[in-house]
Amino acid sequence: MRKMDEMEHHIALRSMRIAYSFTVVFLFVWMTIEYINTSEFRLPFILLISQNMVLLSSQLIMQNRMGRNEE
Repeated sequence: MRKMDEMEHHIALRSMRIAYSFTVVFLFVWMTIEYINTSEFRLPFILLISQNMVLLSSQLIMQNRMGRNEE
């Protein structure tokens, strides 16, 4: 497998960002509808929160590792 050039890398990152944004909006709308209908937070809430927890924790871990490598 060959390495991506800068343009391919930029396109891949932008596509992931758009897909992530779509997922967050979709889960938020689904969560809101579920809450209006049932007055409970169910699966969409769990998915939305866990997805963002994974994103934030992975960013913190990677930033921490990069910080250690620079020293």
